Amino acid sequence: MTGISLFVVFALAIVVMIVAISKFNIHPFLSLMGTSLLLAIVVQLPLAKIPGIIGAGFSGTFSSIGIVIILGALIGLILERTGAAIRLADVVIRCVGEKHPELAIMLMGWIVSIPVFCDSGFVILNPIRKALCKKLQQVSPVAMAVALSSGLYVAHVFIPPTPGPIAAAGSLGLADNLAAVILMGVVVSIPALLAGYVFVRYISGQNIPSAESDTEQGAEETAKSYDELVAEYGKLPGAWASFAPIVMPVVFMALGSLVSMMKLAGPIAELLKFLGTPIIALAIGVLFAVLLLSSTQKLGQFRAITEEALKTVGPILFITAAGGVLGKVITAAGFVEFMKENAAFLATVGIFFPFIISAILKTAQGSSTVAITTTAGILGMFSDSASMMSALGLNTEMAALLTVMAIGAGAMTVSHANDSYFWVVTNFSGMEPQAGYRTQTMMTLVVGVVSMLAIWLLSLILLG
Repeated sequence: MTGISLFVVFALAIVVMIVAISKFNIHPFLSLMGTSLLLAIVVQLPLAKIPGIIGAGFSGTFSSIGIVIILGALIGLILERTGAAIRLADVVIRCVGEKHPELAIMLMGWIVSIPVFCDSGFVILNPIRKALCKKLQQVSPVAMAVALSSGLYVAHVFIPPTPGPIAAAGSLGLADNLAAVILMGVVVSIPALLAGYVFVRYISGQNIPSAESDTEQGAEETAKSYDELVAEYGKLPGAWASFAPIVMPVVFMALGSLVSMMKLAGPIAELLKFLGTPIIALAIGVLFAVLLLSSTQKLGQFRAITEEALKTVGPILFITAAGGVLGKVITAAGFVEFMKENAAFLATVGIFFPFIISAILKTAQGSSTVAITTTAGILGMFSDSASMMSALGLNTEMAALLTVMAIGAGAMTVSHANDSYFWVVTNFSGMEPQAGYRTQTMMTLVVGVVSMLAIWLLSLILLG
C-alpha cells in the first residue's frame, strides 16, 4: 500500500484509536496495541514480521527511559509524603511575597509540579491557596485556582522528571541528554507562565461564581485546615533538603553534559560523565529523597512509597511502550517514505505537526501523558533516517528538543470534561463545569497556543 491510500489508512487508525479510548472507554494501552496490530495487517506487512516489529517497538521504550521514569516518580512521591512540597511552596511565598498572590501561587505550582504529578500537586497546595484567599480578601478564589493550575500544568508537560516529558525525550532519542530537555523546558515555561498570568489577571476582574467565593466561612477554619495538613507531616524538612532531590540530579546531568561538550578526558571527567547519565543522576536524587524520609522519621514508609510509585508509573510505561509499537508499525508500513516524497508540503508544517497531533489526541481522549507518549512514539527518534522526525526535517538534537516542547504544548490544549485534571481543579475550587470551561479550559488553550508560538519563534532562531 502506497500514496494517498496509506495516508488515509493512517488517519483512520488514529481515529479508531481515539474513539476506542474516548467513546468505548478502552484502556489506552490496549487501544494503542490493537490499533498497531490492525494497522500492520491492513497495510499488508508480512505476517511473519509483525510480531518482531511489535516486540522491537515495545522493548525499545523500556531500555531507554523505563528506569528514569520510575526514579523520577519515586522522588516526586517522597517529596509529597515528607512535606517537602509544602516547604517548597513556603520558599516561593517568602521570595515573591503576598503583594502578587497569583504570581506566587503560580510559581509555587510550577516548582512543585516538576517532580510531582499536577493532580497531586493541586491537592497538596490547595489549602495554601485557600489560606491566601482568606488572608487577602481582594483576591479572586477562581483566579487563584486557575493560577495554581496553570503553574502546575506548565511544568507537568515541559520539564522532566515528570513522566510525560521523560517519555517523549526517550522516544525522540534524547534519553541521554535530559539536562538539555530540562533547560529547554525552563526556557519555554517563561512565555507559558506569562501567558497564564495575563489570563489569570483578566479573569480576576470577572465575576465568575464559585462555592468558595460565595461562602462566609471565617479565616480561622481555613487556617485550621492548613495547620492540619502541616501536622500530618510533622516537622517540615528544611529548604535545602527539600530542593536537593530535584536540584542535585539536574546539577550532575549538567556537569556530565558540560564535560562531554568540552571533550574533557581523564578519571574525573569519566566519573562526571557517569554521574551525569540520567539513570545515575536520578538515582542520586533518590538517595537525597531517602535522606528526607530519614530526617522526617518516615524511613519505615519507604517500601510502601516505592510500591505506590511503581503502581503509578506502570500504566505510563506500558502506554509509552505501546506508542513506540505504533511508531514502529508506521515506519515499517512505509508512511515515512510517503512523507519524504511530500517533503515540500511538510516543510511548511514543520514544528507545528507534533503540536497538532498531540493537541488532537489531548482534546479527544483527555490525558496529557497519553497524548505526549503517543505522539512521541509516532514520530520516532530524530537520528533514525526512517522515522517521521526525519521526514519532517527535524533530524537534529536541537530540533528534537523543540519537538519535545511542541508535543508538551499540544498536550495541554485543551483540558475539558474528559480530563481528570479538569475535575480536580473545578471540584477543589468549588466551580461549576460551565465556569471551568470559561477558566480552566480557556487557560489551557491560551497557554498552549502561546507556548507553541514561542517554540516556533525559537525554531526560527535555533534551527535557522
